[in-house]
Amino acid sequence: MAIVLGPNRYGKAETRVVRVTRDGATHHLKDLNVGVSLSGDMDEVHLTGDNAAVLPTDSQKNTVYAFAAKHGIGEIEEFALLLARHFVDAHPTIFHARVEVEEYAWSRIPGESGHSFVRSGTEVRTALVHSDGTGGPESVVSGLKDLVVLNSTGSEFHGFLQDEFTTLQPTRDRVLATAVTARWRHRETRADFAASFQAARASLLETFAGTHSLSLQQTLYRMGRRVLETQPGICEIRLAMPNKHHFLVDLTPFGMDNDNEVYFAADRPYGLIEGTVLDDGAPPAPAAWA
Repeated sequence: MAIVLGPNRYGKAETRVVRVTRDGATHHLKDLNVGVSLSGDMDEVHLTGDNAAVLPTDSQKNTVYAFAAKHGIGEIEEFALLLARHFVDAHPTIFHARVEVEEYAWSRIPGESGHSFVRSGTEVRTALVHSDGTGGPESVVSGLKDLVVLNSTGSEFHGFLQDEFTTLQPTRDRVLATAVTARWRHRETRADFAASFQAARASLLETFAGTHSLSLQQTLYRMGRRVLETQPGICEIRLAMPNKHHFLVDLTPFGMDNDNEVYFAADRPYGLIEGTVLDDGAPPAPAAWA
């Protein structure tokens, strides 16, 4: 039996960087969490402890800060591509870079001040980039997470498989709530990422609101399908949607009726629905999701 080193990578996780752009009295804010993972000619560091091929993770962190200062931060997909290409192009022992970015949204507080902000809800914008350097294979996956949505009616769940352990009752009217995580793959690495993100997000919300749901799976598929139908630059979307259960409270011990008005919002356990919707002619990119 031979024992060999398998696939490996290393990097700096969760580098928080906030970039303030000062346009006179009006300021603009970018708040990111950046993760970098590198791979390449790394056998010796594992086998013998020779660090000659290794770019320290501290240097990776410093690169994030330096690029934020030198280049600014526009769309997070573009910032991730800039970083990924740099790590591969600048270091001959690094063959592949994976850069993942989360962006936390801030809104300007109305009033005379141009420098006061408030965090915008719980939703987080995401980007995941893979690059073998300038001219090499690359992929861009955009997305969002923690997009919390709820329909107070227009959802059913019945006709499901039952066994000796089934206690759930079929329903023709229920609350449907979830926190959407959606990630979509672009056909190309050049795109209007800002416009694409806003359009994809709008499609997800409009379809969730406009679907009379017989299951969360049905809703998930329709949301993903709508994004692909409206965005030809997107070829694949993956969604994860936990079912945030809302159970009717039994008020009969108090001599009261509950006509679908008072619910207990359970945080766990929860059903987790996941699925992929894609154009069957999409170019293969298995590494895009790694």
